[in-house]
Amino acid sequence: MYCSVISAGISGVEAVPVYVEADVSRGMPGFSIVGYVSSQIREARDRIRAALVNMDISLPVNRITVNLAPGDLRKEGTAYDLPIAAAVLMAMGKIRPDALKKTMLLGELRLDGTIGRVNGVLPSVMTAKAIGCKNCILPMENTAEGRVVEGIQVLGIHNLSELIAYTKGEIPPQTVVAEKKIAECYPVDFGEMQGQEMVKRAVLIAAAGFHNILLSGPPGSGKSMAAERIPTILPELTEEERLEISRIHSIVGLLPEGEALVNRRPYRAPHHTITGPALCGGGVSPRPGEVTLAHRGVLFLDELPEMDTGVLEMLREPLENRRITVSRLGGSCVYPASFLLAAAMNPCPCGYYPDRSRCRCSPVEIRRYQNRVSQALLDRMDLYCEVQEATYQEISSGRRDEMDSAKMRRMVSLAGEYQRERYCGTAIRFNSEIPAGEVRKYCVMTEEASRMMEAAFRHLRLSGRGYFHVIKVARTIADLAGEEIISEDRIGEALCFRSPDRNVIERFSPTCV
Repeated sequence: MYCSVISAGISGVEAVPVYVEADVSRGMPGFSIVGYVSSQIREARDRIRAALVNMDISLPVNRITVNLAPGDLRKEGTAYDLPIAAAVLMAMGKIRPDALKKTMLLGELRLDGTIGRVNGVLPSVMTAKAIGCKNCILPMENTAEGRVVEGIQVLGIHNLSELIAYTKGEIPPQTVVAEKKIAECYPVDFGEMQGQEMVKRAVLIAAAGFHNILLSGPPGSGKSMAAERIPTILPELTEEERLEISRIHSIVGLLPEGEALVNRRPYRAPHHTITGPALCGGGVSPRPGEVTLAHRGVLFLDELPEMDTGVLEMLREPLENRRITVSRLGGSCVYPASFLLAAAMNPCPCGYYPDRSRCRCSPVEIRRYQNRVSQALLDRMDLYCEVQEATYQEISSGRRDEMDSAKMRRMVSLAGEYQRERYCGTAIRFNSEIPAGEVRKYCVMTEEASRMMEAAFRHLRLSGRGYFHVIKVARTIADLAGEEIISEDRIGEALCFRSPDRNVIERFSPTCV
């Protein structure tokens, strides 16, 4: 007897429908699973057999064939256990053929017949709704996540016995419980940073316009301390952004325990020994990397020159296009990668240049160290800030700084309101995302500001990308001040935070490293 049920597989950050077909017929006894499946799915045969035996259900002495269609999509994971078991039970006559019509099933099966949680539930339920499914049967632990999607009934079950009871009409639909949004709470605050007004100003601009920022300074000066506090001043997530981030985190199993959706912007801080696939995504079966897990949040890269040069250069595409394409023999996946890059570096191997009383690095060592970060990557950094060491009085004062996270966040939120009004009806969310062709439309400057930009373009040898980045940073500075027109002062401040062109410095100052 042939039967089929609906499940879902993950491709990139989207879920695609997978049809689980089962056939029980005469022939040499056996249990085979086909359809471009991984070893995890083939092991489902033993899990299903043991689970049914523990439920006093014996498999027939016939040939059982299970196919997962479409055959050209690689299937992985244990979420197919429940639909495979349901299809086999249906083919055996234990479940009516029409009992699971327009119903998607997901779940891992354990040897005692209980159903365990799986990853990728949120995008799978969204796909189930899109293809016309009326119901979705999930592990009980995943029901809160599945019920985020409106317009489809989500039922949670504990074991296979409840699935059989549901198909007989013995389990009524469960009441949908509204998700409780958990308030954001951060253990760190900018009020703990004494002094460092220039650093706070640079970070404030970066957060308000979602600009990339590079912090350079000696060890222990507060670079990492400032970077890890950036999420505390970012604007709240919109509902669209929450779904967007939660879908990604659901796929990799990073949804916070007890929460159906992500409630705060991601903050990812991988070690500087990270590999290319771990940073940008990939592997034999492509998975999202850190740049995608930081989508709509912050990616902090400490010790930037210590990272592998090839890995660093992989950041060029996502920084420019806000997405990354991972291509493999089996196909390609496009992952979203719109994040705020915060990077930190020492000015030399020992970290104390240009303080020659402590720095013992030779000019060649300093140049080689700094050249590990290419000029092409530096050109993509909107803000550059040199972090100075705090004084003894600042460190020992013990008082809380007036410019704390709450005050900075209010300023960022106000600038965000100006941006939402300005870009209403477009795909642009922050000033850093303005396309080059629309900079003139959204970034209107005074005549004095235009003349300053012209002079800076010539004397600082700005690239085309650098020119637009300066204007977009000035746009954010003007938003923080509540100004619609970009003035000369705003352009001047944006230029002060511009990363210097290393080639120009070496050309005009031969003794400078």
